[in-house]
Amino acid sequence: MSTQQLPVIVIGAGPIGLAAAAHLLERGIEPLVLEAGDAAGAAVREWSHVRLFSTWGEVVDPAAEKLLAPTGWVRPDADTYPSGGDWAERYLRPLAAVLGDRVRLGATVTGVSRSGRDRVVDADRESRPYVVHVEHADGREERLTARAVIDASGTWATPGPAGGSGLPALGEKAAADRITYRVPDLKDPAVRARYAGRRTAVIGSGASAFTALAYLADLARSQDGVGTHGVWILRRGISGSTFGGGEADQLPARGALGLAAKAAVDGGYADAVTGFRTEAVERDTDGRLVLVGEDGRRLDPVDEVIVLTGFRPDLTFLDELRLGLDDRLQAPVALAPLIDPNQHSCGTVYPHGVNELSHPEKDVYLVGMKSYGRAPTFLAMTGYEQVRSVAASLAGDQEAAERVELTLPETGVCGGAGLFDEPETAQSDGGGCCAAPATLQIGVGAPAISGGC
Repeated sequence: MSTQQLPVIVIGAGPIGLAAAAHLLERGIEPLVLEAGDAAGAAVREWSHVRLFSTWGEVVDPAAEKLLAPTGWVRPDADTYPSGGDWAERYLRPLAAVLGDRVRLGATVTGVSRSGRDRVVDADRESRPYVVHVEHADGREERLTARAVIDASGTWATPGPAGGSGLPALGEKAAADRITYRVPDLKDPAVRARYAGRRTAVIGSGASAFTALAYLADLARSQDGVGTHGVWILRRGISGSTFGGGEADQLPARGALGLAAKAAVDGGYADAVTGFRTEAVERDTDGRLVLVGEDGRRLDPVDEVIVLTGFRPDLTFLDELRLGLDDRLQAPVALAPLIDPNQHSCGTVYPHGVNELSHPEKDVYLVGMKSYGRAPTFLAMTGYEQVRSVAASLAGDQEAAERVELTLPETGVCGGAGLFDEPETAQSDGGGCCAAPATLQIGVGAPAISGGC
């Protein structure tokens, strides 16, 4: 069998992996999707309680919808917002069912290489098929061959730590019983009891942190949540862009999420601690957690900590491949400048495809959230455009691969440099940067903040 007759192996049966399979089939290329979880969209199901800020019309891939149409599947109202559970159950599950045995569950990829060639060997490399080492849920091992590999495994399994240096804070692992790296489901009675009436630190400054702050504020307002309070830990200061684009965001629900977080702190349900990078997590005599900053500051004790500092790609199983990755973001080198928060924080990236996703190793692609490495603000529609382009390229249609077929919505935010230690552009009212790191009570009657870092 020639290499071209082999399937394209797709790693991950999430939204982007399944869309990749649909686009490959549309191009007459046989896909094989390997999913470590026990169901399609396993990672999405873990945040099933969280509502997306994209509508159904923005999270259904066109090629996937064509594949589903003959089954009688009808897309939910395009203008409504699914939860993660809705997305998994009403879209990903039926899509995986249509793909049938092309999707293998409980199949964890532990290595990818070229047949008979480790990453050092040049000779005859590109003519060799890929070999993909798989460990199955029953303990069985298998090696599969492929003409190309599309890694859509995401970053969900590798969240960032609390530590400001990118390493776990001292004591962070020992405090694991009181730390979570996910937005908690406060509708679950057991989870709700864990946070009700407690003081909880939320570390992070993105959409997940906004969601957690809004959830905690809702709990504090409820009859069973009296005494619930948040401590919002930011490594930067507070500026006009801290809460996102608000009404200027072209995804209204995304803008509303930032406004909900702002309402949480404006309403006095959270303190904001700025310019704080966690160095250590200690316990007081009552067993509560004390966060210690790199500058020596010790915050008042908290009962729980929610760490939402982003995600990072797991590249360990790709060690034998020659990848071209940016040394900061761990994203493809041509894509990295477009998404680098050190350069901009507008959150708006022009659509991109095979050219930005290619590596020195031909026909291997990181797509979806994994393609962004450590950068945030990924949208599902970005991933759908990526896999459309990759599938076209694998089919030999380079014109289609390089054609842009997507317009992305803007965030409404341009906050200047993303560097934690450098000032943002001064505000038009003359406010400037930077005040010393501070603990700010942002509540009813508190003075408005202008400027900041």
